[in-house]
Amino acid sequence: MSHTTALHGSAKEDILQSLYNQFTIDDQRLFKITQTFLSEISDGLSSYGRPMAMIPTFVNGVPDGSETGTFLALDLGGTNLRVCEVTLLGDKTFSLRQQKYKVSEALKTGEATTLFDYLADSVDAFLTDTPSQDYDSHVSHADEDSPYVPLALTFSFPVEQSALDSGVLLTWTKGFSAKNAIGKDVVKLLQDAFDRKHIHVKCVALVNDTVGALLSRAYTSGGCILGAIFGTGTNGAYVEEVSKITKLSQNHTVAAGGEMIVNTEWGAFNNSRSALPTTPYDNKLDRESINPRFQAFEKFISGMYLGEITRNVILSLIDAAPQPLLFGGRSSVPLNKQWGLDTAVLSEIEEAWEGLGKFSPPEQGSPEAQKAEKLRRIQGILAHRLELSPPDISLADADIVRQVCNLIASRAARMSGTAVAAILVHTGRARLWVRGEQSSAGLKDEGKRIGVGVDGSLVEFYPNFQTKLRASLRALVGPEVESRVDIGMAKDGSGAGAALCALVAQKQSQANHTNGAYEYDHKDIKVTPPIEVAYISSLSR
Repeated sequence: MSHTTALHGSAKEDILQSLYNQFTIDDQRLFKITQTFLSEISDGLSSYGRPMAMIPTFVNGVPDGSETGTFLALDLGGTNLRVCEVTLLGDKTFSLRQQKYKVSEALKTGEATTLFDYLADSVDAFLTDTPSQDYDSHVSHADEDSPYVPLALTFSFPVEQSALDSGVLLTWTKGFSAKNAIGKDVVKLLQDAFDRKHIHVKCVALVNDTVGALLSRAYTSGGCILGAIFGTGTNGAYVEEVSKITKLSQNHTVAAGGEMIVNTEWGAFNNSRSALPTTPYDNKLDRESINPRFQAFEKFISGMYLGEITRNVILSLIDAAPQPLLFGGRSSVPLNKQWGLDTAVLSEIEEAWEGLGKFSPPEQGSPEAQKAEKLRRIQGILAHRLELSPPDISLADADIVRQVCNLIASRAARMSGTAVAAILVHTGRARLWVRGEQSSAGLKDEGKRIGVGVDGSLVEFYPNFQTKLRASLRALVGPEVESRVDIGMAKDGSGAGAALCALVAQKQSQANHTNGAYEYDHKDIKVTPPIEVAYISSLSR
């Protein structure tokens, strides 16, 4: 794997200052990014085929925590897939039973039918091998003798949905590239796999994990307008007025009015990179990725890529001329390998510096002694995780790597704030802030709590990520609005959120069967008497 061009400079301080300048984003740049965000939101709502797709989900209801029911959810979005049994208890809580299954590289990159057969087999194994308490029984109107288990598919990839239970895959992300899937309905691919194997499960809803995060947070907190993922990948989904989704003008949904959740697919924001603060390290990562010139925003802020950006910077410092700036010019196998530096290592380094997690703050001593103790911890992390020889890692080396990690993660957190700010401004809950102005008069939800559900390893575990995201948000929308933004973890959005979608799908199916219009009513959604899962399991054979 080719390295980034080595840095040249007469002084180490000049080279490090250059890195600082490249990766530091001031408030003016944040405003430019947010304004571009707003423009691409409008483009995606008015036209199909835009990079930021603004996908209508046909989910019209947001729960309030009173709903009940038991449903299956299948969650595919990364290295593992999960099969979940979710029981909504009606008191803003739910119970969860789950099993994880590994998705191999061969499945990610092989034939789509092989991948979806594996998904079906995993559901079958879950039903057969992990006995449950009870399940809700459903009957297909096409065949009154064919009961089935309703399942919602949480599919964390860009799809163009045409109904709650139908969506065409636009592109793979997150290292997936399974053949003969793009352009096909993923619900049909899964249902065909169930049918081939005579498994009596019906996929009744297609859910993006971000939509699930929104619904899950709404269920457990009593209300939410935005769900956002900041983890391996990134995306956002929010509650939009149907009248603003003008590309749906020919769809009967428009006449009904009301609101609908829109899946932004903001990982593809600004693929042209006209507003993004691109560096040579970002360009190298993009060029060597499996999807060059796509998912631009995601490549700046998500956990899948931050480690690789950091690796590129570290290599440039190792290869710097006329003198190396790290490790005496020595590298290692993980550093020389693409994706050899995981973002979890960055998090561990910052935990060591902050005295968080497994690292307790240094014992009392002078500031210099405490700093040295923190850097010795980082030396140990670098030796262990990057397979570097301890004698090659000076305290100065550890400090440089620590600063590089902080720069790259801080940029990601501040850029993440622009996505949240853009949704608040677009929905009328905020204005781009001019310093000194405090009034929120005329804003939607003026003076009220603004619920935002988040999920993902970065926002949950990376030191100070949410704090820096909030600082960015405050600079963009002002302290008054930012103080009312209630950011909370979405408890298992891809499981509970999918269950909520399956529940809505059930009610919509019943309404369609009776040719009646259905309006979402929290109190109206209940499930029919359950049957034993053993009975369903026997049907799957």
